[in-house]
Formats: sequence, C-alpha cells, structure tokens
Amino acid sequence: MEEDGSIELLSAEEDKHGGVTVNIDDPHPIHPLIFASSLKASLSNWTQQGKKGVWIKLHIQHSNLVDSAVKAGFRYHHAEPHYLMLVYWIPDIPDHLPANASHRVGVGAFVTNTKRELLVVQEKDGKFKGTGVWKMPTGVVNEGEDICAAAIREVKEETGVETEFVEILAFRQSHKSFFEKSDLFFVCMLQPHSFDIQSQDSEILATQWMPIEEYARQDFMQKNQLFDYIAKICLSKLDGEYSGFCRVLTTTSSGKRTYLYYNNDDDWHLSASKEEQGN
Repeated sequence: MEEDGSIELLSAEEDKHGGVTVNIDDPHPIHPLIFASSLKASLSNWTQQGKKGVWIKLHIQHSNLVDSAVKAGFRYHHAEPHYLMLVYWIPDIPDHLPANASHRVGVGAFVTNTKRELLVVQEKDGKFKGTGVWKMPTGVVNEGEDICAAAIREVKEETGVETEFVEILAFRQSHKSFFEKSDLFFVCMLQPHSFDIQSQDSEILATQWMPIEEYARQDFMQKNQLFDYIAKICLSKLDGEYSGFCRVLTTTSSGKRTYLYYNNDDDWHLSASKEEQGN
C-alpha cells in the first residue's frame, strides 16, 4: 500500500496477445492480505484496459500467496521446480489461453557394429525389471535438448559407448502415459565410434552386443506388435531396404538455430556440409 493509503498495483509486462504477465520474484516476504488487495485492484485496472489473459509467476519463496490468487479466480497452469504459474481469463468470451505442454519426448537408440550386432541393455527397474528382455538404450529428452543429442547422450550414459547420430528411423505417439500427458518416442540410428562397454550400474543390469536377429527373435518382441514393427524396420535399414530421416541445421525466421529432419532419398538433396549439420 502506498503512503497516501492508495493500493499499489502489481507490476506487469504486456504480451503480444493482449494479456499481461506478473512476475512475483521479490526476495522479501509479501503479506497475503496486501497481495490480495493489490491483485484485486490490478484485475480491475486490467479489465478497464481491455486486457485478456493474466499470468502470474509465483516463485517458490512466495508460495504463501497461492491461496490469495486462487480465491481471486486464478487457476494453476503449470509448475517448475522453482515457480508456479497461475492464469486468469478476463473477457466474457471463451478462454483462449494456451494449455500447458502436452507431450514428453523420448528416444531409443539403434546402434550396430560391423558384425550386425545390436547394442542392448537390461534395466534394473521399470517395466522390464526382472523380465530378462534385452532392449535398446532409451531415455527422455531434456528441456532444451535436441533429439539427436539426447540419443547420443543416453547411449553414452547407459553403456559408455561413443556414437554419432545418423537418422531417425521411426516415431510413435501415445497418450495418458506420463502424468496424464501424451508421449512422443523417436527411434534413432547411431553409428558407434567406440565398442568397449561400461554399463551404468545405477540403472542398467547388463549390457552387450547381441546379433540383431537374436534380438528380434525374443519372445517379448514377437508378441508385442509395436516392438516387432520397430525390430523389422531396423532390420530393413541394415539390409538397405529402408530410408529414415537425417538432419540438417537450419535457422528460423527469428534467427533461432534448429534441426530439420528429412528423408534424404535419391530424388533430391539438401546441400548442407557436415559442419552445418553439427557433425
């Protein structure tokens, strides 16, 4: 509250969609009643200005203010380790605020040597714990990480083998699989640059180079349609009967560098040097 008794409005930045974002990152404690008064006055002001969506980013040190925001009509949008984002839609029309991110992205690594042997692991935990199933190294793409880089990292972490990205062979989408989110999983072909195995003891029970035909003949693989399809695609790739998606480093209209994955068949070609592709 100001010295003259008036209520201080919350500081906010306008966005490109007719809304505002409030970032509550003051290191000092804020009393919930003072915050509630400022929020009420600010909502009235934003309504008069014709604003639409209101975003409030509450850092973890201000978790005591969540109740005040919820009582004012705000709802949860998403949370990260150090903050919670709440949203409020002002106009009396359908809510146009974008939903939280809907997908998790995973990778599986298809790595073979010159003997047609596939790099496979057995996991200590999870779905395959105690089943004896040999599977490709898999993992989740980290925030801000490219798919190709994630596949290389996961192989290195789980097996100790150094690799280079070659192609995306296939991908699948599933739903309601992780905290009610959808899931994208990319099967990536990698070329090994080392062959000595150093298993990750915390998550991996065993690692080996296995003849790919033996991998495909596993009872689990043949009874599971999805895994059977993936194994057949990988076999077709080794036999020169299948073409996946390689990568080229591109730049967006905003100047951001990003990878485009495309099918590099014999009919056309994108001129990109190895340096441009990040190899």
